[in-house]
Amino acid sequence: MTTFRDAPAETPAPPARGTRALPGLLVAVAVAAVATGLGELVPVVGGPVFGIVLGAVAGAVVPGLRGERWAPGYAVAAKPVLQASIVVLGTGLSLTQVLKVGGESLPVMLGTLAVALGGAWLLGRWLGVRGDTQTLIGVGTGICGASAIAATTAVIKPRQAEVAYAIGTIFTFNIVAVLLFPPLGHLLGLDAHAFGLWAGTAINDTSSVVAASYAYGGDAGPHGLVVKLTRTLTLIPIIMVLAVLKARRPGSGVPALPWRKIVPLFLLGFLAAAALNSLGVVPASWHPALSALGAFLITTALSGIGLSTRLADMRRAGPRPLLLGGLLWLAVAAASLGLQALTGAL
Repeated sequence: MTTFRDAPAETPAPPARGTRALPGLLVAVAVAAVATGLGELVPVVGGPVFGIVLGAVAGAVVPGLRGERWAPGYAVAAKPVLQASIVVLGTGLSLTQVLKVGGESLPVMLGTLAVALGGAWLLGRWLGVRGDTQTLIGVGTGICGASAIAATTAVIKPRQAEVAYAIGTIFTFNIVAVLLFPPLGHLLGLDAHAFGLWAGTAINDTSSVVAASYAYGGDAGPHGLVVKLTRTLTLIPIIMVLAVLKARRPGSGVPALPWRKIVPLFLLGFLAAAALNSLGVVPASWHPALSALGAFLITTALSGIGLSTRLADMRRAGPRPLLLGGLLWLAVAAASLGLQALTGAL
């Protein structure tokens, strides 16, 4: 007979995902609150930029803020919170505005995409960065950073080391772009729309585009966001081409890729929010509060990214992939300004 004494102790259930994320998420919110206050004092820098800088500094200076206890919350801030911010910001736009901005940006967008992909092939050969690493860095630079790398990885199945090199490279220049683009834009005398188009076509990740554009002020934020989300749609044909090329390799098949891996749900949410605003469902009196909420969510997302930043991860990418990413980034940034000048967008 099994007695109470002999019965094995029950294994405690692991905490729910929301509970595990709460500590790190609260830290990100606290950093975002400080960053928002500083952003109001120094609007030329803006809350999102302060968020990523303060987060990185706090993570480096306070060792206790790194570790498994905090990581789930930082991850929630960096992705779901960012995606929620984009949906919220969609309530301040109309579908007419989205279609107009997206259509007007196509010449610059497609030109910079060609520069990124062609440059990855040429510069990759010159630097000796070949194969999947070359492809991932080119797609990440040309389309939408880590999201494009993730979708491409699902098709071409690269080695984990190659994915790490590409993401480390892209992330490094995302940080640089958030810090440098706003002051450079002011130095060049770009108006809000020109800067939004520049940021939307020349900065990699959506988070960095949003941070830099909203830090610039005026209409640069909404303009850059629409350009960026339109640019994200180019991932669909690129992924299809890569899938066909992958299928041609001996012993390879085209893996099943769910549509949500290619078309992010937050993009559909953004369009739905803009549609509701176009129909008058979102009262105009709500716009200031929703805009403030969207800005705070962006700052929280950037704070989470900063808190999870590790300089060692950037160094681990190695010099050649880093150099390839840097040269591509400069080429795309210059091409965006050049194409704007040619098309009269400046």
